[in-house]
Amino acid sequence: MAQETLRPTTILDELKKNGVTHIVWLPDSETNFMFQAMTSQRDIHLVSVCREGEALAIAAGLWMGGKTPVVMIQNTGLFESGDSVRGLGLDVGLPVVMFIGYRGWTRHGVTPDSAARFLEPILHTWGISYYLLESDADVPRISEALAEAGRAQKPVAVLVGKEYG
Repeated sequence: MAQETLRPTTILDELKKNGVTHIVWLPDSETNFMFQAMTSQRDIHLVSVCREGEALAIAAGLWMGGKTPVVMIQNTGLFESGDSVRGLGLDVGLPVVMFIGYRGWTRHGVTPDSAARFLEPILHTWGISYYLLESDADVPRISEALAEAGRAQKPVAVLVGKEYG
């Protein structure tokens, strides 16, 4: 059986379909394929940040200016940006989708990396809904997440459980 892939172009097409204007992200070693795809297209603006804690603040400013941003960070970055998630995301009611790289998740029940083990419990604690993305077949969940963020007026997460191929 062929391994299903998660292609960056499929994700970008779904974001464009939903009117996303900006991707606010922190570059990391696991998103090279996504970076290449994001920089090779011109429809969605790429905004790089120095720290994950800045990502929601920048997304909030874009949203206040009438834009539709998404945030792309890793699970460890979500932990680093906790106060921004609490204050800007939840207290202000920022309807943003956060793509969170699920670093350390093994899909096999034994997950030695604490970054993976803590991710879902923290999202539950904050009351943040999430959708899992592992292949192109899962990409329509992005539209569901964007719609939910708009309805609920709060952040919704898309957990990227597989590296981009």
